[in-house]
Amino acid sequence: MTQLPQQCSGLSDQVNTILELLREESSLTPKPKIVIVEADLKKAIAPKFYIVFAGAFSAGKSMLINALLERELLYSAEGHATGTECSIEYAEAGEERVILTFLSQAEILEQVNILCSHLEFDPLTEVEINQSEAVATYQEDCKYVIQAEGGEGRSELAKKARALSLLLEGYQKNPDRIGEKENKTYSMGELNFYNLTEAATYARRGSNSAVLKRLQYYCHHPLLADGNVIIDTPGIDAPVERDRALTYDKIKSPDTSAVVCVLKPASAGEMTTEETELLELIKENPGVRDRVFYVFNRIDETWYNAQLRQRLEGLVSEQFYSSDRVYQTSALLGFYGSQIKQTSERDRFGLDSIFSDSVRTLGGEEETPQFVSEFNNYCGNSGKLANSIFRVSVHGYETPNQNYIRILSEWGNPLINQLIEDSGIETFRSAIARYLTEEKRPQLFVTLADDLEELCIPLVEHWKAVYRDLISQPQEIDAMKKQELQKLNQQLKSVAKELEEHLSQEVNDLIVNGDSSFEADFNKLQARMVSRLDELLQTFSVRDAYSRATASHPNNSTAPLIAVLVEALYYLANELEKVLEESAEVVIENYFQNLQEKLRHQDYYRRLYRLLGDDGGIEDQLKTLKETLLIAIKNAAHTECDRYVRESPRFYDEGTFSIYQFRQTLQQTSQSYDAESMVEAEPSIRQLLKLDFEPKVDKTIRSNFRQTINNTLKTNLLPMAKEQEEAILQQYEKARTNLEQTLAEEAEGKIAKNLQMQTEILGKVKQYNEAVQGINSCLQQLELYESQLSEISLPQ
Repeated sequence: MTQLPQQCSGLSDQVNTILELLREESSLTPKPKIVIVEADLKKAIAPKFYIVFAGAFSAGKSMLINALLERELLYSAEGHATGTECSIEYAEAGEERVILTFLSQAEILEQVNILCSHLEFDPLTEVEINQSEAVATYQEDCKYVIQAEGGEGRSELAKKARALSLLLEGYQKNPDRIGEKENKTYSMGELNFYNLTEAATYARRGSNSAVLKRLQYYCHHPLLADGNVIIDTPGIDAPVERDRALTYDKIKSPDTSAVVCVLKPASAGEMTTEETELLELIKENPGVRDRVFYVFNRIDETWYNAQLRQRLEGLVSEQFYSSDRVYQTSALLGFYGSQIKQTSERDRFGLDSIFSDSVRTLGGEEETPQFVSEFNNYCGNSGKLANSIFRVSVHGYETPNQNYIRILSEWGNPLINQLIEDSGIETFRSAIARYLTEEKRPQLFVTLADDLEELCIPLVEHWKAVYRDLISQPQEIDAMKKQELQKLNQQLKSVAKELEEHLSQEVNDLIVNGDSSFEADFNKLQARMVSRLDELLQTFSVRDAYSRATASHPNNSTAPLIAVLVEALYYLANELEKVLEESAEVVIENYFQNLQEKLRHQDYYRRLYRLLGDDGGIEDQLKTLKETLLIAIKNAAHTECDRYVRESPRFYDEGTFSIYQFRQTLQQTSQSYDAESMVEAEPSIRQLLKLDFEPKVDKTIRSNFRQTINNTLKTNLLPMAKEQEEAILQQYEKARTNLEQTLAEEAEGKIAKNLQMQTEILGKVKQYNEAVQGINSCLQQLELYESQLSEISLPQ
């Protein structure tokens, strides 16, 4: 772009100052979208304004650019012939030039073989592409496909065949300019072109265009002034993936400032999938915003087809009704119309100059250039001249070229001017020119100012609220102390309530198995009980039990099986009780230790320490409660295991395995009356004990004892929480005395911090206002008074 006004020289620093102030305020919600303003700023101060022309191949992008500039710079033909990226920038008069960059041999071979795969040709090798005989064979095959399809533009297959033919021809014509792996770049002087017209003529030839990777034109035209750069891209539906990617990369690039979408519905009848995706992709680029122009090219095809015209009108009214940048053009008619205005009968209105390459004599008969055919259709069939002053006739007994020459001889430039007007090119050019020369820069700055203001509003309100709160705080130590003491009772209530709620939540987590530490400890208790039972059953001695039974009855020398079982029941029950007591003690100890740690990490606990100088007796209460619970749990363990002495209710039921096992064991021990018969039955007796004890222990660890612990903790902790809540509220005087000793120092620190924060905000506001003043000075110079930002005035 041209030089910004002097008042805008500091714009970047001023906007970035505000953005940095926004970043510092991490508490702002929602987070400000700084990236949008950064993109706006980049666009506003960028030296170049990139306008990307995008659309499907054969949509007429290149012809539209030629029509806008009224110069035949870019190659334009049916089908996709090249993935050339073309840029056109401004040059002063007499300094026009072009820089040409060629594809490498590797890139050409890749594109050739992609097209071969579409055409179902065998791929070319690196050797074959350098052999004229092999290349000639492929070109003959391409010619056959084109003829079979009825012409170059009659089908997608024909277009691909034409593209392949041009690639191969271009490779053969430019061997010295194509590197094996590298992309060679030449100025037009290095290629012996003495002006832009010669270079453009070379580049426009389809075979040359096919092997060019990039064209950089520097052209003298008012549309390109002020840093405007036109970018022509390959089709979005190009058969070569790399070509499609090049277009999409340009659309997504943050450097892209505006997009001209050249659309095909005027000739195709509806939007293609690729065109719809293109429109969606443009919306995602914050650098483009609403700077999108929609051009329905080839509008002349709707003049001869009512159904096409109705479809286009419906599409525009339904999908583009909200945009005021929708245009309908015939780039072909508009461009060549502007060119033949410079011709006369001497060169047969361009047939011997502009169209000389297209007018080839075959058997004494001239070819008809595409424009001539379309011109004759316009004059004879379009209906555009029906209500005009032109009474034009197209004679069937004349050739198309003869009709063309005769009509222009009769009506001349007035008819051409009407054609150009009907083509829509002048309307589109005027709109683009008006935007680029009058609207572009103001809109870029207005967008920047509007988006910046949107971010600044919550920042300004945040500072005002914080500053208002700061200046409302007491500024004297005594006043600060008084204010803090007034809050004391409420603070005690808050702490007491939070303590009660926290302990209630901890108990509830325990009951619903949500306390992972407690669950781990209780799982260990379960495992120890099961393990100890297995160990006791494995090591149980019948001989020892028999000995204890006979020792209890000195008058007898033998003991019944029942007596041995009784001794075993007492032994196992008492041993398991020890394990249950020890494990339960560990569970309770760990629970209270974890609970104490959790309490110490709570915010309310730290606030309580500040208010009272201690925890208000919470930890002492927990210690006392823990000791009480340890006794209660020990008693519960004793009660639980004492019940093990009794046989299970169904142990002797008929039909159970246990009664069967008992009878078998009794039969075995009744063989003699000495201890040996009893000892020999030891495995059977152990099995009997296992059948009795395993269900008891399982019930204990799965339901009974867990429920006992849950109830014990709940019925003791919750009342303690309520009592402690009341106890905290009763310590107001203690809290007051404690706070009075520390508040003076705290108040002094708070006042100092308050003043520091006020100073910081005042400093930020000063920075902000200075940046706003600079931005507003720039906006004033551009006469954008309504977009000025507001300075901050803090409350007193």
